[in-house]
Amino acid sequence: MAKIAIMGFGTVGSGVYEIMRKNASGISRKASADIDIKYILDIRDFSSHPENQLFTKSFDDILNDSEVEVVVEVMGGLHPAYEFTKAALEAGKSVVTSNKELVATYGSELLKIAEDNNINYMFEASVGGGIPIIRPLHQCLAANEINQIIGILNGTTNYILTQMIRAGKSFEEALADAQAKGYAERNPAADVEGHDACRKIAILSSLASGKHVDYNEILTEGITGITLEDVHYADSLGYVIKLIGFSDIQADGRVFARVCPMLVQKSSPLAGVEDVFNAIMVKGDSIGEVMFYGRGAGKLPTASAVVADVIDCVKHINKSKHIMWTKTAENFMISADDVYVSYFVRATTDKAFVKNQIPEAEFVSCDGNETVFVTPRDKEGSLNGKLAKIGGVLSKIRILEE
Repeated sequence: MAKIAIMGFGTVGSGVYEIMRKNASGISRKASADIDIKYILDIRDFSSHPENQLFTKSFDDILNDSEVEVVVEVMGGLHPAYEFTKAALEAGKSVVTSNKELVATYGSELLKIAEDNNINYMFEASVGGGIPIIRPLHQCLAANEINQIIGILNGTTNYILTQMIRAGKSFEEALADAQAKGYAERNPAADVEGHDACRKIAILSSLASGKHVDYNEILTEGITGITLEDVHYADSLGYVIKLIGFSDIQADGRVFARVCPMLVQKSSPLAGVEDVFNAIMVKGDSIGEVMFYGRGAGKLPTASAVVADVIDCVKHINKSKHIMWTKTAENFMISADDVYVSYFVRATTDKAFVKNQIPEAEFVSCDGNETVFVTPRDKEGSLNGKLAKIGGVLSKIRILEE
């Protein structure tokens, strides 16, 4: 009998409990061992819960119980999640988490502790919710050198953009709709400003490159500045606008990563990913392109990925799976200024002045009020310098080159 503990009984934690009880026999069969919940850690009162005897407010109950072999951390945030996770790993207990912020910040350290103790730190649910991506990168695609990851990694922003594209709603109207449906938090900053997607692409970049990619070094822009005018012009050019997490891993080990709104060609598989769905496209040197698609969040989809990791941990008790990336002092992140891009631009500047600064610009509209154009591909630093001289820029959106 394998005993587990769940730390945090919010949306995901309660989903883990529900799946563990509902699918108990199948889970035990797949793990080749019976699995049972011994503790649920939460500071709130659950005295009315049918299994209230499982609840504790003390982490020490879990830490000091040698029967607990796997700990599920679904508390969220950095503290005390980091301290509890580190202590559990050092005590020889495998840990499963959905906490993207924790993995993105302390992943290299926690993975090393797990390896040193011949146990596992697993985090499939931290990127893409119920979409399998961590295990495929680590196992199924292990024969490949991964050279690019492109993803729609946040369901809230994808829903908002879908409403703007399909229903003609303004950003503010679409956000209010997302909040009313429970897709967006009352404070939506982590989603709409791109921070959630940033942590996810940092994790994927770290896993693919083998080096700790600090999310603080990733250029991150959200969708708060996207207007219906941008959406309409993009549509006329054969594009849709998506918030994209992008990572390019060079053959020499250098990495470029960013999160920003991008114009995506309607012919791209990513263009058809709508509402709260996510998709992650991975490019490998041998496999070519593969795409993973599904619900990127939600109680049961995320909890299902957590429980799958629990099963994996139980199957590998006292055996590390060696998922690893290392923190390094070398400067391996490529500056955005040196990356080639093309922009879709709306500006109040006269066409002639634009043409003087960017002779190769392709003009979309010049109606007297604003000039709309697409720049040629050039180094981002150079283009930004030219656009600064032009001035009057209302909107500047990168075009995804797949």
